[in-house]
Amino acid sequence: MRIVFMGTPDFAVPTLEALVHAAHEVVCVYTQPPRRSGRGKKLQPTPVHQAAERLGIEVRHPASLKSQEEKDAFAALDADVCVVAAYGLILPQAVLDAPTHGCLNVHASILPRWRGAAPIQRAILAGDTGTGVTIMQMEAGLDTGPMLATIRTPIDRKTAGDLTDELADKGAQLMVGTLRELSKHIPVAQDDAEATHAPKIDKAEARVDWTRPATEIDRLIRGLSPFPGAWCEMDGVRVKLLGSRLVAGSGAPGAVIGPLTVACGQGAVEITRAQKPGGRAMDAGE
Repeated sequence: MRIVFMGTPDFAVPTLEALVHAAHEVVCVYTQPPRRSGRGKKLQPTPVHQAAERLGIEVRHPASLKSQEEKDAFAALDADVCVVAAYGLILPQAVLDAPTHGCLNVHASILPRWRGAAPIQRAILAGDTGTGVTIMQMEAGLDTGPMLATIRTPIDRKTAGDLTDELADKGAQLMVGTLRELSKHIPVAQDDAEATHAPKIDKAEARVDWTRPATEIDRLIRGLSPFPGAWCEMDGVRVKLLGSRLVAGSGAPGAVIGPLTVACGQGAVEITRAQKPGGRAMDAGE
């Protein structure tokens, strides 16, 4: 198939690579513009931008798709389908309608649960036992389009980073399989009454409140690891907490009751991985 791909972060790269390896003709890649990052504040292309250049595919990175010029440029690509994975920009109706088979999205949840920007993190924070990937026909609403295919996986003790990597790979293969038999997939409408929303993680959410139950704090640490990272202050130093496990113990909330073990409102957590400002992430043994 003749495909336009839209994506930005690492999560989207496996889908782009899988489309190319499946011998589809990826005629163009859209991604967000380079951002300044690092100590030198140099412009850095997105992970998808870098992957597309490595694969020899044309890259476009408009700041918006709202202008008529951008809409016309997209339509001129004459795509059979547009595949979208964590692109980060709103697609105008003219863009959604331009490809023969519309725009298909790789969404990291089992819709209609966790529509929005942070489905992986929200699933862990809420204590969900499982999640997965949905291939969805895109429409104007936020992740409201009909579903074509899903695949599930347990969450267990995974961090957001672990789950992102796993769902990126599963989503890539699910998209390839969906495109292979696209005519056989019957779109299933989402039940809006079952919908939950996954807003972007707010910085204020990342600070650990030790008066909360240990189960919630453990989910917060895993759900925000590795980014943006749950954090607390230790001896006046802001420390990012990247790994934890539930342990027996009690004491005043926030009290250190054992080696890297902190009492919570109910129960206790042991910190298994942490990072000081300017340092590298270290396991508890270090």
